[in-house]
Amino acid sequence: MPNLTVAIAGFGAIGATVAEHLDRGIEGLALVAVSARDADAARARMAGRLARPVPVVPLGDLAARAELVVECAPAAVFRAVAEPAVRAGRIFLPLSVGALLDHLDLVELARTTGARILPPTGALLGLDAVRAAAEGTIRSVRMVTRKPPAGLAGAPYLVERGITLDRLEAPLRIFEGSAREGAKGFPANVNVAAALALAGIGPDRTRLEIWADPTVTRNTHRIEVEAEEASFTMTIANVPSAENPRTGRLTALSVVAALRRLTAPFAVGT
Repeated sequence: MPNLTVAIAGFGAIGATVAEHLDRGIEGLALVAVSARDADAARARMAGRLARPVPVVPLGDLAARAELVVECAPAAVFRAVAEPAVRAGRIFLPLSVGALLDHLDLVELARTTGARILPPTGALLGLDAVRAAAEGTIRSVRMVTRKPPAGLAGAPYLVERGITLDRLEAPLRIFEGSAREGAKGFPANVNVAAALALAGIGPDRTRLEIWADPTVTRNTHRIEVEAEEASFTMTIANVPSAENPRTGRLTALSVVAALRRLTAPFAVGT
């Protein structure tokens, strides 16, 4: 069978790692293009990391070049990546799941174009269990995120309120509210909460706490689910990316795993 062509929006810590795995070889997939804010820097980076560099093209051109578009770009350009992919009937893997909450009209558009929107699990765990519980009745979902202060710096919620995390010496709860509110205030930090919400009881009923914690070195997420069929608690501590402390190293590998699953003859899990 011919390879499924893949384009990547964004060539930062996540996008470059995904591109490297595709370049080394994932059965049934072929990287054909990437986009980046600084095209010259992306080309230089590819020359040093990929055996088979590919063209660097504008965001809006990715859907015309590939059957599958992976979005690893800043949330501010989400629509510019997502809409062309969905209109063209492509498979679309978004990592800016928080941004997807503001563009759910794309799900309805996908119904008419034949596109598939498949958010990867990201730096989370237990989505299989949450999806299964959602087939029954979930009473509550709560997520508590703890990150080193550097991983939260610059979040719009903090900037708007003049909250500084410099020289923080003890854990500080900086947000408590719904997953929808958290995704707006921390677009680069809690895409995991949006994914959890979409897998379960929705962004308004899913509760979220965010802590800036100078005592931790990993991005930690604790999830508590109460459902009629089961009650479960899950905790994951992700190693932050050296290039971007706002995201965990597991996030890029989650995209790679999702890509492998698309063409695999055998896959485990729901």
